[in-house]
Amino acid sequence: MSAEIGYFTKSNNTDSTSEKNISSVPQSSLFGKIRILMVSPEYPPINGGVGRYTHNLVNELKRQGLEVYIACDNRGKGDFVGLYPKNMHNFEILLDLVNKIKPDVVHIQYEPGLYGLELYSLRPNSIHTTIDSFYNKCKIPIVTTFHSEYNFRQWMRIPQIKINKKESLSNSEKSTSDKKSKLLSSLKDSLDNINTYWKYIINYEAFQNQNKEKLLKSNAGIVFSDYMKAIIDTKRINKSQSSSKVKLLYHGAEPAASIKGISKKDARARFPSLPQSKKDRVALAFGFMTVGKGWDIIEKMEVPDNWTIVINSSVNHTTGERIRLDNLTSAQGVNRKINLSQDYLSEEDLSALFFASDAVLLPYKLTSGSGVMFDALGHGIPFIASDLPFFKEFASKGLGIATKRTPNAFTDALLELDNNYDKYQKAIEGITKLLKWDIVARNHIELYNSITSSAKIPASNEPTITVTKKI
Repeated sequence: MSAEIGYFTKSNNTDSTSEKNISSVPQSSLFGKIRILMVSPEYPPINGGVGRYTHNLVNELKRQGLEVYIACDNRGKGDFVGLYPKNMHNFEILLDLVNKIKPDVVHIQYEPGLYGLELYSLRPNSIHTTIDSFYNKCKIPIVTTFHSEYNFRQWMRIPQIKINKKESLSNSEKSTSDKKSKLLSSLKDSLDNINTYWKYIINYEAFQNQNKEKLLKSNAGIVFSDYMKAIIDTKRINKSQSSSKVKLLYHGAEPAASIKGISKKDARARFPSLPQSKKDRVALAFGFMTVGKGWDIIEKMEVPDNWTIVINSSVNHTTGERIRLDNLTSAQGVNRKINLSQDYLSEEDLSALFFASDAVLLPYKLTSGSGVMFDALGHGIPFIASDLPFFKEFASKGLGIATKRTPNAFTDALLELDNNYDKYQKAIEGITKLLKWDIVARNHIELYNSITSSAKIPASNEPTITVTKKI
């Protein structure tokens, strides 16, 4: 079946879409600039960590002189839209874009779900995304930033979370069913659960091979942690390589420019429901309120007397998922758990909320990386997180605490953090400069320049700072 393939951009004067005039794009890099085609289906105003990261990176790359074009979903305000997870023509759209705008580098922000990752219960080798063929056919140098990578134990938590989410949604329906219907429904659910677990068991190796194949077909891969690097490093399947293609470049994070230097007192004044005394500490839980974030333990936590837990959640607009937290009053009978209920915050308000806080809580059941953790560090505050491999890596640098995912363990961690707060803040000072977007962008430019003879670094007096050394 044929499909019409085109480029679309949001019109400035209407909500409808109109065809992008490709002739308006210069046909060669000008003035020594590197031209980048940045690919990220998720892009503002679509809410999400991948889109926000990409937007901040693109802004800084442009500020430093690069020519950057963004290809994204129809809902995003990129230069070219039309990508979406299940669009089997995504790879054709991208190949045609490459042919028309002739970038020096194609940079793909790779989160498998954003490209329609499909798993199969009986044919794991059939695993695919909608951009696999692009990697096979693109002749332009490719850089891939991997946003998700899991060891087997983490991978097998995905079906568990899916099943827990499904059970929570179906419990209310079962309560009104008769005995026979409940029995049949339970039998069906059991079979579905077995199939879900089996699908992930049988597809783990295929998933890893998918990522490693994309790395092999890229000129370079970017990850945010040594944990991710160790899993995906292509040297495991290609022993002939003298050096790794995988580069560790930390996720950028820094305060909004309009609010840098704000005091904790003034930051808290922007949120009247927060404790205003400088003696009181605030632990922030922020982000999508999904099952995988593990916020259920917040309901059961005993909160130390000088701490208040502040929650601000938003809806995952890709899945529509948002769990409920009904019991936000501490067992002590004091309102030390506050839900701001302000949904997705602007960059300025988000920075103010971080500056108003003393720690972030990350009781995740599953993660291969956390933009919220980097945001906290970029604002100079430590984290308390589940003892997952990603968080343990940064806790080992003295930047926060990784602990057992139980209410008591998180309560104890708040006490430990309070008693040793200065030590954690001092350790954080060593990483905040590495997270600044100008440094992150310079490292990207250096990488772009290293993989293509036609790329030219814009003139700059700023030194390039590498971040592969342990802090």
